[in-house]
Amino acid sequence: MHDEDFDSLALERWIDARCDEFQRALSNGQSPRIESFLVGVTPLDCRRLLKELIGLDVDFRFAQNEQPVVSDYAQRFPSLSAEQIASIFESSEVNCFQSTVSFSEEKIEFDQLKRIGDHKLIGRKLHIYQCVSLLGAGAMGHVYLALHDDLQRHCALKILAPKHGVYDNEYIAQFQQEGQAAAALIHPNIVGLHAIGCIADTHFLEMEYVPGISLQQLINNEGPLPTVRALRLATMVADGLAAAHRAGIMHRDVKPANVIVTPEGIAKVGDFGLAKKLMSDNEDFGKVFCGTPNYMAPELFQGINASPASDVYALGLCLFQMLIGKLPWQETSLTHLACFGRTETIPNVRDIRPELSPAIADCVELLTASSLSQRPANAVAASKLLHAVMGSERDIESLLIEAFANDTTITWNREGERYSLTRQLPGNRRQIVFVETTEHATLERILLIFSTCCDANPSYYEQALRQNWIVMHGSLAIRDIDGKPMFVVINAYPRSTVAPEEIRRSVIDIASQADEVERHLTGTDRY
Repeated sequence: MHDEDFDSLALERWIDARCDEFQRALSNGQSPRIESFLVGVTPLDCRRLLKELIGLDVDFRFAQNEQPVVSDYAQRFPSLSAEQIASIFESSEVNCFQSTVSFSEEKIEFDQLKRIGDHKLIGRKLHIYQCVSLLGAGAMGHVYLALHDDLQRHCALKILAPKHGVYDNEYIAQFQQEGQAAAALIHPNIVGLHAIGCIADTHFLEMEYVPGISLQQLINNEGPLPTVRALRLATMVADGLAAAHRAGIMHRDVKPANVIVTPEGIAKVGDFGLAKKLMSDNEDFGKVFCGTPNYMAPELFQGINASPASDVYALGLCLFQMLIGKLPWQETSLTHLACFGRTETIPNVRDIRPELSPAIADCVELLTASSLSQRPANAVAASKLLHAVMGSERDIESLLIEAFANDTTITWNREGERYSLTRQLPGNRRQIVFVETTEHATLERILLIFSTCCDANPSYYEQALRQNWIVMHGSLAIRDIDGKPMFVVINAYPRSTVAPEEIRRSVIDIASQADEVERHLTGTDRY
């Protein structure tokens, strides 16, 4: 045997051994990551091993009744083209795409479309759209990455899949409803719609192509997300839903699978109006439900119509899932879900992740409140809540560090929950400025910035009132400091939105003005 033959055989055996190890891990429920099996592998061998591992992963996920898509792997493994990954899908032993894909430029005749599998659109042309790869599949159809011939731009092409080989009017109307709803919405956190149409009984939507992965895939890949990242994504979803609610449009199927996260970390909500209609397995309900059961609000199981607050509940579950890595339940029966929603409360996220702040726990609790009266009425209110919580998650010290990173005239230290900043002033004078947060509900918390001038001696009242009108930043007031009334120059900002630059400017101005008031009233430099 030649050396090169021996090397080739050794490589094949090594690849087989790695694949066996990967497959055993899958079978044992260990959720192995493909990336960890590629560490230290040469680029040439890496491509060969990568294809084998993706094939095993695809087979396993289809066998688990999941729906892996080409874009998931294309995003993670850019060394392989979408066509190469699609070919791995095609060779899968258990998926629904068992026929070989032809990447030709052949245009499909519309009367052939119903006779061939939707997967055969890959590499071919439908009307003015050149289908490149499959991005995803759902209850109502398949979504392809396509190239628009006329505009020479990529788009996402959703094609309505017939139910049992036929279309019914209600099914078509539901598909068109999605197009009409999405067309009315233009927002950076909503997947845009370019066109809706029907050609030779083939119904389609042309949508904005958003590169990235679904929020569900992100959670599957990474597990519980860092707090600030989860809040940021939830806030963007809320902002998109808020735009829809302002336009009088409900989503009705909010869930991580319907949110795309771009490589830059931007969340975009898609599938508007694509609510599934499910009959209960309990005749007591006797109702038609909209949405995905595990994300449906309790009132929907009680026969109450969907409302913007129902979208808010689902948003709250998405936030819970991002923080914890899974839903608080995994029921498959509508009966069990309905009972759960009526009798059980969602676990406190701090019981699972103690490092989370009380504000986050309160936020999740509010968004997922069983009572409609306690839950934010719509995504506009939910967005305000999330923005407030996200702002409060940034601690004061990090704001101070950014505000005074290059200012050597200011030093500070922390005294419990209060920060005291010393400002050096001309003439060898100095002034101490305090920064603290009020103890209110998250949306109402205020950041106070103040500096003491002197004791609030009644003999100073008239002079203080005359001095107050020239205070340009904040106001002169009397405040109890450690149980003693003091004259202070004070300003306030919403805690959730205050910026480092606002803090910097306020501290500098208040220090100067408080020192001037102190000098005018007492003639000394006491603080």
